[in-house]
Amino acid sequence: MSTDVKRLITLLVALLFAALTTTAARAADGDTPSAGRRIANALRTSPVYVDEAYADAVPPSRQRQLADRIRRTGLPIKVVLTPFTKGDAFDGDSDVLAGIVRDRLADERELVLITTDSDFPDSLQGYEWPAETHQAERAVAATGFLDEMRDAGLADLTAKAVDLVAEGKGEQRYEEAMRDLGGSARPAKRGPGSGSGSDSGSTSWWLLIGVPVLALTALATRAVLVRSRKPSPAIPQLVFATARAADEAGVRRRAEAEVLALGDATRAADVATTPGLQQALDAYAAAGKVLDEARGLPDLAGALALAQEGRDALVGSPGLPLCFFNPLHGRAALRTGWRPLGRRDRLDVAVCQECADALRDRRAPEVLTDTDENGRAVPYFEVPAGRSAWAASGYGSLMSPLDGHTSRLLRPS
Repeated sequence: MSTDVKRLITLLVALLFAALTTTAARAADGDTPSAGRRIANALRTSPVYVDEAYADAVPPSRQRQLADRIRRTGLPIKVVLTPFTKGDAFDGDSDVLAGIVRDRLADERELVLITTDSDFPDSLQGYEWPAETHQAERAVAATGFLDEMRDAGLADLTAKAVDLVAEGKGEQRYEEAMRDLGGSARPAKRGPGSGSGSDSGSTSWWLLIGVPVLALTALATRAVLVRSRKPSPAIPQLVFATARAADEAGVRRRAEAEVLALGDATRAADVATTPGLQQALDAYAAAGKVLDEARGLPDLAGALALAQEGRDALVGSPGLPLCFFNPLHGRAALRTGWRPLGRRDRLDVAVCQECADALRDRRAPEVLTDTDENGRAVPYFEVPAGRSAWAASGYGSLMSPLDGHTSRLLRPS
């Protein structure tokens, strides 16, 4: 099999792998401060960062050309070309690097990032925040399939990716590249040592290998499009804390006691010396309503979260909310970045020490579950936010459970 054929197979497999799988962000920014900060600081000076390992492939002169090319587009494009190794600062994962760069450059409202692909070093990966306005992911993916890029070096490949992103027709270019791959008008290039029978060999290769691979590619493309229209999937790496594993009656008694205690504290508070009294009263009223209409552990945990918010308002010194992953663990000990599987944006969540230790050790934290519209147990934060105040607020990690409107606290009946 020729070198061109092998390269094409590698690129097609890369596409299929990227479309059908997602990689968990197993490294928090706090775990890799030096690498993340170094790259982000460099990107504030120049839109192109090239690790010294790629200095020969993309020398300083080409880096300057790339930077000028990016500036002429007027787009917030950044390029990071760096090798990946399992166990390195980014756990050998370009998705993790992208998440860290996004966090470090959080002051930039829009960001398009082009990086080397951690699974296929000769390929590039595209990311874009906050939305796919410039179709960057598809534009970068299409670059590696263009006929003119077959033998291109990393510098030329990156330059073409920048051009396609700037063009803003990533979806169209991607579809065209896919059609060209299967077009009968384009003969396979002859590799070294090819004989006169290479044309017939090309036909056989497409019949035996090309058709199945293209079919898989079509399925992968469909999977990407379907996934973009659906909520993020259930999180398989998390350990679900099911309702049966908890003492619901005990949690209800605890919630009742805390809500009653909050009521007593608000009645005893001095209006003149308690600026947060009204907020505490609102939290008390909401907690009582949630408790009366609670349908399970998620609502009971919500009553606990509201009672906690009310107590904090009374003392005028709000602390961290309850643990994001499982509010039954109690008040959080710290805040940390966490990215759900299937998403590129990272959440800043408050976690207890137990869950923080689990994340640090790359273990799955225990998660409180709720039921979705099909009656399946899912992480509570996978329930649509419009249907659950707890998914919307993260029990205080994402926003106040009160949110100024008691009507948002309960699911519609």
